[in-house]
Amino acid sequence: MQSIHIELPDTLAAELDALVQAGWFRSKNELICLALVEFARHHRVALAEQFQQEDIAWALRQKEAIQE
Repeated sequence: MQSIHIELPDTLAAELDALVQAGWFRSKNELICLALVEFARHHRVALAEQFQQEDIAWALRQKEAIQE
């Protein structure tokens, strides 16, 4: 497992502390790891969709060029 160091704005750090203190997470580390996993999962799908749309657009342009 890798370790990274991040700096957070005080207001965001306070929000994370509040979530931990409320019992939603065991630690800020757990909260941040989960947030990063969800961010990656969400954007991986969006990026895959973007690539698929670009591939379809390219194929349609190729088809039009051949038909001309």
